Amino acid sequence: MGPTLDSTGGGPGQASVEFVAVMPALAVCVVIAAQIVVVGWALWSAGNAARAGARAEEVGSNAEAAARHALPGSLRKDAAIRSGDGVRVRVRVPAILPGVSMPSVSAASTLDSDGGA
Repeated sequence: MGPTLDSTGGGPGQASVEFVAVMPALAVCVVIAAQIVVVGWALWSAGNAARAGARAEEVGSNAEAAARHALPGSLRKDAAIRSGDGVRVRVRVPAILPGVSMPSVSAASTLDSDGGA
């Protein structure tokens, strides 16, 4: 008796060949998903920093310093922070792959000075 074929018509080792063929696509999907997570983290961090700056502005402290201090260390260097009527924080999204240029994300926050909601 010779080798038998499975029900899909492929020979022995077919699954290994298909697995190797799918690996590049799987790797690209993992990198894209990881980059999306990093974008979300950067946006969340910018929003958190903007809220910290707005709270500092409301009590008369240095809003830009408070917002910069609230950012994670890797986002502080290139952050652009503006205060005045609320606080706006813009950060550069870190790239997962070296040499890839990512856009910036920004968030803004203000507090009501009348204390009402």
